Order: sequence, then C-alpha cells, then structure tokens
Amino acid sequence: MKRSLKRGHYYLYLGSVVFFFAVFYPFLYYYSRKEERFPVLNKFRRLFGFTSSAAAGLFYSFSFEEPIDWSRKYIICANHSSSLDVTAISLLVKSNFAFLGKDELLSNPVTGLFFKTIDIPLNRDSKISAFRAFKKAEGYILKGMSMVIFPEGKIPDDYPPKLGTFKQGPFRLAIEQGIPIIPVSIADAWKKMWDDGLKYGTKPGICHICVHSPVETDGLTLNDAELLSERIYNIIKKDLK
Repeated sequence: MKRSLKRGHYYLYLGSVVFFFAVFYPFLYYYSRKEERFPVLNKFRRLFGFTSSAAAGLFYSFSFEEPIDWSRKYIICANHSSSLDVTAISLLVKSNFAFLGKDELLSNPVTGLFFKTIDIPLNRDSKISAFRAFKKAEGYILKGMSMVIFPEGKIPDDYPPKLGTFKQGPFRLAIEQGIPIIPVSIADAWKKMWDDGLKYGTKPGICHICVHSPVETDGLTLNDAELLSERIYNIIKKDLK
C-alpha cells in the first residue's frame, strides 16, 4: 500500500510539473528569445519550481550558518541525490545564476529550455566539451553571475545515497576567478524523491537544506584545488548525517 501511495504521488508531482510548465511556457518561450533574458528566466524558474512542488505538497526549508551577501558572485556546490535539488538551489539563490550540468538534460522538455538558453551543458565523457563549458562559465562569472555546479557530476547510483567523489572543475574555476564557494547540504530531498522518483516513487514533505558559510579562495593557487575540494566535501558531508 505504501509503495502504491508513493507511486500515486509521483504521478501527482509529474502532473504538477507538466501543468505549470504549460502555464508558464508562453512566457518562458518569449523571454528566452530576449537578449537580456537571464534575470527574467531565473525569476520564472523560481516561480515554476515553487508552484509545481507546492501543488504536490513539497516544500523547502533553508537554514543559514550566516547571512549571504547576494550582491557578490559565487560558485554554489551542493550534494546531488534528487531532481528536487535543482528546485531547492533555484529557490535559494537570490541573484542571477546559471547551472552547469550534463548534456542529457537538453533532451528533457523542461530542463532543455533552460539548458538551451541560460544554463551550460557539458558532455562528461568529452574533455573538449568540458573545456568549452568551463570557459563559458568563466564568461558568465565575469558578467557578474553565480554558477551552480553539483561537484559529484551526477546523482550517484547508491540507495540510500552516499556522497560521491567530487570533480575538480568547480574548485579550479573558483580559484582561477578568485570567487568564494558556498557549500550546500541538501539533507533529505532524496527521502521525498530519490533521483527522478521513477524507481521508488515520491512523497510530500519538507526538504531541509543547510547553507554553509562561504569559503573564500583568495590567495589559493591551482595546486590547492584538491585540498579545497576535500574541505568543501567535508563541510557538506557533516550535515548529511
């Protein structure tokens, strides 16, 4: 019975996503063609994420180790075990931002719209694709935008999820650009929806997110990238227990 309820909730959430995407699509399509599209599309992304989640009884609670100055630009690094993580980070960031993520998201009608306009896709198996993606991310940062990068690179296959190995790209980028990293621990979104929810279903509830103090990168060199990666890993991991 419990499994059937979770399966039913999965279809409720999926229907909510489809419904609100259809409602917002004319606006998303219109503004995606505008030159200055980033701020408006991010506002619609937040609104779409909130409404589609709330309609299915999914909410997000944020705790902050210290207030975040959103007038600065950051690289936001979070653990990744649920599709809800994208909505959580979209609601968290109060400035202009873009995701850097796998190019498979281009084929999804919802995420594809954003990855064809403001987000940055990359092929994890191609060094050339990764190089181009991070060069584009550098350009975004120089324009004053923050970048959201899940350093695990994908949702790990473990269930219950374990924090996977971090890729070095986000930390090298932060050091090269001299900008701080905000570590984010998304503690229990996977309990409501692991991965995309297809295998185990979903359930309503509150996802708890801990936003850690920004970690400055001033004075670091690329030789420090591995140590910085380990530091961010340990910060995120301690709030996943």
